[in-house]
Amino acid sequence: MTGLLLPARIRAVLTVMMVALGLSACGINNVPTLEEQAKSAWSEVQNQYQRRADLIPNLVETVKGFAQQEREVLTQVTEARARATQIQVDASTVTDPEKFRQFQEAQNQLSGALGRLLATVERYPELKSNANFLALQSQLEGTENRIAVARRDYIEAVRVYNTELRTIPGRWIAAIVYPEAQPMQTFTATAGADRPPQVQF
Repeated sequence: MTGLLLPARIRAVLTVMMVALGLSACGINNVPTLEEQAKSAWSEVQNQYQRRADLIPNLVETVKGFAQQEREVLTQVTEARARATQIQVDASTVTDPEKFRQFQEAQNQLSGALGRLLATVERYPELKSNANFLALQSQLEGTENRIAVARRDYIEAVRVYNTELRTIPGRWIAAIVYPEAQPMQTFTATAGADRPPQVQF
């Protein structure tokens, strides 16, 4: 009797192993794997935006020491930084288009305010040669580059994830096994980014 049960157990174990192997080979884990990759890429975007937000108070204080009369521009940068840090889109809410739009809009406003501040600095030669300012400006430029790279990596991770949710067999697998899986949002170009900047002499 024991001899007949052992092969049945072995057959059951082998069947379970074959089903598990078949499921993993058919891409059943693609949806959560790609989702986690996209969330990880989003965390890096947030990390770089936080790095920029951390540099801004030092930049504002340095400029304030040289250009007190530029109070309006300094105030705009400080307020834009406050708005940008208040709106948080974490990995669990990157599927919410409205929250994502608000986040992107706040970051774009901060970028614009920083651009105005750096343009204002051109009127202060002694500030442009200040070692602290030059170091902060260099760090900000490097951070802007890191933001661009992090956003690009996030966009690509979201493209792969969203494609998996929309194509077969990923679409079927998501509908059956991961019904809570939603497409993630991606960045769009800032309004007017397609037009060259106006230069006046």
